[in-house]
This record gives sequence, structure tokens and C-alpha cells, in this order.
Amino acid sequence: MNQEAPIIVGLDIGTTKIAAIAGRKNEYGKLEILGFGKAPSFGVQHGMVLNIDQTIKAIRQALENCYASNPNLEINEVYVGIAGHHIKSLQTRGDIVRSDTDAEISQKDIDQLINDQYKTVIPASDQIIDVIPQQYIVDSLQNITYPIGMSGVKVGANFHIITGDKNAIRNINRSVEKSGLKIHDLVLQPLASAAAVMCDLDFEAGVAIVDIGGGTTDLAVFYEGILKHTAVIPYGGENITNDIKNGLGVLKTQAEQMKVQFGYALADEAKNNAYITIPGLRGQSPKEISVKNLAHIIQARMSEILDFVVYHLKQIGMDSKMLNGGIILTGGGSQLKHLIQLTEYTTGVSARIGYPNEHLASGHIDELTKPMYATCVGLILKGYNDYENDRRALEENYVKINTSYIAKEKASGKAAQAQDSWVEDEEETMSVSEIQERKARERNASLKNFLDRMKTKIIDMFTEEEDAKL
Repeated sequence: MNQEAPIIVGLDIGTTKIAAIAGRKNEYGKLEILGFGKAPSFGVQHGMVLNIDQTIKAIRQALENCYASNPNLEINEVYVGIAGHHIKSLQTRGDIVRSDTDAEISQKDIDQLINDQYKTVIPASDQIIDVIPQQYIVDSLQNITYPIGMSGVKVGANFHIITGDKNAIRNINRSVEKSGLKIHDLVLQPLASAAAVMCDLDFEAGVAIVDIGGGTTDLAVFYEGILKHTAVIPYGGENITNDIKNGLGVLKTQAEQMKVQFGYALADEAKNNAYITIPGLRGQSPKEISVKNLAHIIQARMSEILDFVVYHLKQIGMDSKMLNGGIILTGGGSQLKHLIQLTEYTTGVSARIGYPNEHLASGHIDELTKPMYATCVGLILKGYNDYENDRRALEENYVKINTSYIAKEKASGKAAQAQDSWVEDEEETMSVSEIQERKARERNASLKNFLDRMKTKIIDMFTEEEDAKL
């Protein structure tokens, strides 16, 4: 295991469950799971925190179970998934004119371009959660995926902006912080799930991620490596359970159990002569439920959810010919029998189940490969993406500063010669191995001091952004 890599924790605050997973990438780039805990969720409905006290208890229970799986863990900071009816998205376009046109386009230019989008006018009750660049434009060149290192006067981009209700976001923040944790970032759940179940080929081919959760169904559409669309459909697994409860006159726990054990998403596949016996309440005679009737109820609600998926795909002009990667079904609701067939029949697009084992190392418990944990695993991957981007930026800045320093030293002439002469005189009395060891120590110390300073600046920057959001 790569001991230098940080341990990152994903916290999935769902309608039916709260899960906490801690992981670290190994030397092969695969995710080693170091801790796992879950708890039933009682304070969340349709992806939104409605009871903070109950949500806090559930988060703490999930954390306790995570610590029980690995007592050596220390969890202070988490990546949190966000969903709910309040989530919206919009498309924008932004441009900047660079003052130093002789220099290459740098990450600083891209950061300025992205930060400017946070000034986009949105309703006063909403807050921008994420700004995602889609395609860049440099002067007259369009459809650029990575403009850093290019030359140009004007740099622009098309953006996908995700917004959410301020109060809903505030309730998530309070619940997590009162549980003794700090939120490193809020991540839209379908984007986290996509990271867990997709590979690079999927991003290029064109896919639609349909994450069927307890309270909502989240949609994310990718085409040619670009996030084209996101949406939250206000129905999920709990709606199916409630339909069964009301339609068949059973308890909610019985409805959930029947859905999981005997439920079919396609009524034609259910046997006509199969029945489920439900114990009667308070001395009443047992009740027999037709598996066929159960399947009809499930299919009606699932067809409604898939009709929403079709509607959104038509809105953005994505037909079956463009989605070469098909539809990837994930989340707890994707485990319904014959859901793939119903999806293909309703949408006309090929479908498959997305399991979050694409990036997992071997040796993890089997439960973590279930689609219901895709969001949590994806949150860890999002954290590693941030970590690797920050590290790459630090290294690039170090190289630039070091190059500039050497150039200044050479320009200083006599000062540099005097320094070199002093070093040469001292090295005459040292062995080759001692000289190499000393130079290695100097390089490492210089790099460490620089990285420590940059790390402090980044932490301050994130702290200021979190304070601004709150």
C-alpha cells in the first residue's frame, strides 16, 4: 500500500441509508478500502435533510461502525454527496483576455476563468455547488479539452453549473459539522457514482448514468468526454415501496421486503400462479399477495422514472445512436430483477448495471461491490482527483520557481560565481558520496519547504471558500 497517499473518506447521506467508506490508493492506482460503516437513515427525505438531530445520530452511527471495522482510523474530513429536488443546472459561457500574451496559458488562467463563473446570476435562494468546464476556446480554436501550455490572447469555455437551495446545503453542513466532521467538498451524487462505475472508454463513447436511490433518481449524461447534462428525478426506491404499501395494504417494512425478495421490474416475467403469504396483524388471518400484482405496481413506477430519463435525453438531443455506451444503471434501486430489459424497452438504448468495482483493489468485502455504494466509492475517487491535481500544480509551480531562481542566479554573475567557488572549495575536502548525499538533502529540504508553504496556502484558500459558502 502507498503509505504516502492520504486516506480519504466518502460520506453518502441518503434517504434510506448513510454510509461512510475510508480508502487510499495503492501503488497500482487502485483503491484500498480501509474502513466501512453504514446506518439506517431517518432524518432524510428525497435526498434532503429534514431532521438534523436524527441525521446527526445516523452519521455518528455510521462513523462508529466504520471505526469498528478499523480502530486505527482517524476521520476528520469527508467528501459528501448531495442530491434532492432542489438541485438544478444551467449552461454558461465565459471568457478572459490575457494580459501577458507571450506566456503560455497556465492553470492560473483556467482558475480565473472558473472562478468568474461563481459570479453568475442565479436566484437569491440558490447557491452554486460546482462549476464544470466542458470545452475550451482559445482565440479561434474551439473544442479544446486541455488548453494549458497553449498560446493565445483570449481564453473561453462552456460551463455546466450546478446549483442547490441554500437552506438544503446549510442543513447538510450543519449535520456533518455537528457530527464532529469537516466537509472538504460537496459533490453531486450522479457525478460521484459515474466516477465509480465508469472507465475512460465510457466517457468517450457516450453514456447516461441513472442512479436510482431511495428518495431520488439522479441522471448524468456524458458524451465525447464531456458532461452534457445532469438532472434529479423526484422518484426513487421509496416511492416504489410506498406504492406497494398502499396498493396491497401491507406494512412498509413488508412492502420493502417483498420488493427486494420477490419484486420484478417487468410484470411479464412474473409467474401467474406465484403468491406471497403475509402474516396477519393482531390475530387476523394471513394475506396472500400475487407476485404478478406486485410486479405490475413496481413496473408502473419504474416506467414513470424511465420516461423522465427519456424526456431529459430528448431535451439535449441525445438519441440511441449517440449513446454508444448505453445506459448504466446503478444505486440500490438498480438491483430489481429484469430492470435492464424494462430500461431497454422503454428507452430504446442498451443498458447494464454499474458496479463500483471498476477502481477497487482486490481484498475488499463483497458488499462494497453492490451498486448502492457507487456514490460513496466515487466520493473517495473525487477526493483523490483533487489531491492529485493539487500535487501536480505544486510540482509545476516548484519547477517554475526553481527555474526562475536559477536564471536570476546566473544573471547575478559574481555573486553566483562566489557561491559556486565557496561550494567547490568545500567539496574538495569531501568524498563523492558525501557530496551527492549533501546535494540530495538540499534538494529535498528545498522541495519540502516549498510544498509546505504551498500546502498552507491551499488550506487557507479552502478554508476561506468554506467560510464564504457558510
